[in-house]
Amino acid sequence: MTTTATSGQAPPAETQGLPQPRTFDEVPGWFYRTDLVLFDWFLTRQRDLRHRGDLLEMGAYLGKSAVLMGAYLDAPEERFTVCDLFDSDAAPDEANGREMRHSYSTLTRRAFEANYLSFHDELPRILQAPTTAVPGEVADGSCRFVHVDASHLYEHVHGDIAAARDTLGPEGIVVLDDYRSDHTPGVACATWQAVLESGLRPVCVSSHKFYGTWGDPRPWQDALHSELRARGKCWLQWQQVAGQRLLLVGARKADPPTLPVSRHASPASAAVRKPPPRAAAARRLAVDLLPPVMTRALRRARR
Repeated sequence: MTTTATSGQAPPAETQGLPQPRTFDEVPGWFYRTDLVLFDWFLTRQRDLRHRGDLLEMGAYLGKSAVLMGAYLDAPEERFTVCDLFDSDAAPDEANGREMRHSYSTLTRRAFEANYLSFHDELPRILQAPTTAVPGEVADGSCRFVHVDASHLYEHVHGDIAAARDTLGPEGIVVLDDYRSDHTPGVACATWQAVLESGLRPVCVSSHKFYGTWGDPRPWQDALHSELRARGKCWLQWQQVAGQRLLLVGARKADPPTLPVSRHASPASAAVRKPPPRAAAARRLAVDLLPPVMTRALRRARR
C-alpha cells in the first residue's frame, strides 16, 4: 500500500528525540567525494542551463543523498519525490524482504524525516511504497534528475531503470548506484542491459555510480571534462564501451562542493559555509605565505 506525504508540511512531532545531525557528514549513509562533486556539477549545470523539472529518488536509506538533492530545487513549481519502503513490509517479495532485513534493519521513515528536516524547512513528497509505485505517482517526462539506489536485485533494478526513463525529460540525467560492486551483480546486469538494449547512453562513471541519459550525452561529457580538467585534482579518462564514449572520473582529492548546513550546527560552523574552490585555494596559499606563528594561529582557529 502506498503512503504519501506532500512537501510543505511542518516538521512532524514523531521526529523529536531522534538524533539530529549537526553536519552533512553526520547523516548516516555512503556518499563519496567524487559523487558529491558530480551531483553538484550536474544539478548546478541544469540550473545554469535553465533545465526545469522535478527531482526523484528511488531508495533513500536515511536521507544523505536526499539532503543533498533537496538543496537544488530551483523553482517554486519544482517538486522532489522520494520513494522508499522505510518500515513497510516488503512482502510478497521475499527476496527483497531478505535484503531489507539484512542491509537496512535500522531503517525508519522517522529517522529519514528527522535527518532531512535538520537541513531543510520542508519534507519532500514521500512515497512509502515499493518503487513499482513510481510510474503511477510520477508523471512521464516530469523529471530532470533521477537517482536510483533502491533494491540490488536484477528484476527490481530493471524496472527502476524503466521508470527512470519514463519520468525523465529529453535532457534528463539518471544516476545508478552500485553499478559495479561485487555484491550487486544484478545492478551491473540491468545497467549495461539498458545501455545495450534500451537506449541509455553513458555520460560518465565514478567508482560507485553510473551517470547516463536517454538524450545526447556529448554536450554533458564535453562540458564536464573541460571543467573538471580546469579545476585540477581530478583523474579523467576517456573510454569506448560498446560503441559509446564514456568518461571515467575520480575526484576524491578535489575540493568538495558547498554542502547543506544543518539547523543544529554550532553557530560558528553555521555562519561560515565552505568556500568555493577558488577561495579555498587562495586561503591555502595565504596560509603557506604567512609567518609560522600566524599559520599556527589560523589552523587552531579553523579546528
